Amino acid sequence: MTIRTSIRFDQNLEVTMRDGTKTYADVFRPAADGQYPVLMTRTPYDKSSGASRSGALDAINAASQGYAVVIQDVRGRYSSEGEFYTFVNETEDGLDSIEWAAAQPWAAGKVGMYGASYVGATQWLAARSEAPSLAAIVPTVTASDYHEGWAWQGGAFELGFNLSWSVGSLAHGNWNALSAQLGLSNSALENLISSKDNLQPEFQHLPLSEMEVLKNGLAPYYYDWLSHPEYDEYWQKLSIQDNHNKIQVPALNIGGWHDIFLGGTIRNFTGMKLSGGNQSARDGQRLLLGPWVHGNTGTLAGSYNYGTSSSRDKENIHGRTLSFFDKYLKGETSKEPIDKSVRIFVMGINEWRDEEEWPLDRAVETNFYLHSRGGANSLRGDGVLSQDTPANEPPDSYHYNPQFPVPTAGGGLCCDDVFMQNGVFDQRPIEQRSDVLVYSTPPLEEPLEVTGPISVTLYASTTALDTDFTAKLVDVDTSGFARNLTDGIIRARYRKPRNPASFITPGDIVEYSIDLWSTSNVFLKGHQIRIEISSSNFPRFDRNLNTGGEIGSELAFVSALQTIHHSSEFRSHVTLPIVEK
Repeated sequence: MTIRTSIRFDQNLEVTMRDGTKTYADVFRPAADGQYPVLMTRTPYDKSSGASRSGALDAINAASQGYAVVIQDVRGRYSSEGEFYTFVNETEDGLDSIEWAAAQPWAAGKVGMYGASYVGATQWLAARSEAPSLAAIVPTVTASDYHEGWAWQGGAFELGFNLSWSVGSLAHGNWNALSAQLGLSNSALENLISSKDNLQPEFQHLPLSEMEVLKNGLAPYYYDWLSHPEYDEYWQKLSIQDNHNKIQVPALNIGGWHDIFLGGTIRNFTGMKLSGGNQSARDGQRLLLGPWVHGNTGTLAGSYNYGTSSSRDKENIHGRTLSFFDKYLKGETSKEPIDKSVRIFVMGINEWRDEEEWPLDRAVETNFYLHSRGGANSLRGDGVLSQDTPANEPPDSYHYNPQFPVPTAGGGLCCDDVFMQNGVFDQRPIEQRSDVLVYSTPPLEEPLEVTGPISVTLYASTTALDTDFTAKLVDVDTSGFARNLTDGIIRARYRKPRNPASFITPGDIVEYSIDLWSTSNVFLKGHQIRIEISSSNFPRFDRNLNTGGEIGSELAFVSALQTIHHSSEFRSHVTLPIVEK
């Protein structure tokens, strides 16, 4: 039986980093004298906000159940001193903060960390330090790498996220501290707010590196991300997935099918299961995936309602988080957050299911091939998707004009609900465009479950030196509503992951692999499986200007004729992991 107790609150406790920088933390703990295991969240989003105190975990509830909860502003944010720069200080600062907490007279010595998004990054980066007192973490909707799957994806700059996050949460959100540090005037704040309220012109601005809104010290990291498109030393020293073998803590990884960091959430789980720094860390990995978007805890993902059982509250995420910490910080070994290693929400049938592993051993990778008579352009075209291998079919072609890119319509987005609405939206308006190729199966005679990693293999040629190709997996219901499930992009010059840029020869047929990350969905009887192919998804990703110029510095652009080949020799296809009944 859980015994609840009265709470003591200590505000603005000083936590000094090794270089003398003073940061500040609030602490919720039982009022009774004693030593308690510590739960810590290190945030750039204001320790005093309601989201920090009750979002990923309810601090008062956790304290009433015998924990000391430490909520700290990271270096350079809100109450804390110093200069904030994304990621670079979080390993050493995390270590110093964890050991400070563990040494307090009210602490029992073990520390757990929790929180979402960047607050998940502060956990993984701290875990890299091998802090002796860190016993477990619960990172929610966060990444495994801050190059691929955070600032960049498939070689494309994640413009919508990078800009909206930097302008909104990072610069505007921390204005008081930034303006004091930099001596900025009210007019600078007015300019920032104007940009925040009118992001569309900022998305359109060329060249990207000369956009003014974040200059003068407001967000130097934004321009640094843009100037490091390749996986160089700048990114290597920050990587989580390259350091899984150094991390020695169990983790409850929580993510969403429509979340911007879905790929990294899964890679952290699978990477730690395989390569974690000790047996306890490998055995202690758990994965929980719901039909969620970034920052929304309810049942609605964009315009689509997944039902009452899908909400984080109904799934008792706070309770599962405390159960995980009860096991690893209090030694209550009977406590488990989920029955097996993996818990997933299966969309389509909208049911939760526990699994032993990820990916599922019983899932069969099945190729569905692109077909047409050369006219798959738009929803009105003749594109077909089937398991039949293509014969001698004419290719499909379309013009990609960077001046008129395909607009973003939902998906895994962040961080502005006005300009970057995330989640599920009917894709039919997108599918009306002639620069979008549409391939659909006939209506299914029986339900078909797809659960696991998704990839698209394209054989394509272009008239450009460099260009992009995009792919999207869609579930079409009997009314025609086209529900986006997952999508991806590949930039031609970066078609070989983590290799230097390699341009293509115009006209050559080149093989591209597009990572669509993962999903779990039952395509119901009468539904259609659909794949969309195009060359832009803007402003989610920056526009490829097709010139082969330096990314971020390009101003001129050219149109490109894109050709997708599907024949006996060039079998363009999507690979779906099929789960039999």
